[in-house]
Amino acid sequence: MTLPPVLISILLLVCSNVFMTFAWYAHLKELNHKPWLIAALVSWGIALFEYLLQVPANRIGFTVLSVGQLKIMQEVITLTVFVPFAVLYLKEPLKLDYLWAGLCLLGAVYFMFRDKL
Repeated sequence: MTLPPVLISILLLVCSNVFMTFAWYAHLKELNHKPWLIAALVSWGIALFEYLLQVPANRIGFTVLSVGQLKIMQEVITLTVFVPFAVLYLKEPLKLDYLWAGLCLLGAVYFMFRDKL
């Protein structure tokens, strides 16, 4: 059984986003006492794994989606990964602003994918 390209792309982008989110934000908690250069180098090391997943995800997704659709899908996945990360890992308060941002992204999804609905 082969997975559809869109599903493969989504799964790879979710995994990619986990690495991306840690690369971009985990240093704020874990390396805030280290010089920024150390944090940047560690983040780049983590980001390598993000790119190893993100590049094939976009190439596979591009076989059936437009670049705009891939980008909006990426933004939805980013918010979906980021909110639990911010709340559970960084101990940020859960705000209604995340809901409003998500609703705005749903509007973007509608406009980018309406021809496929």
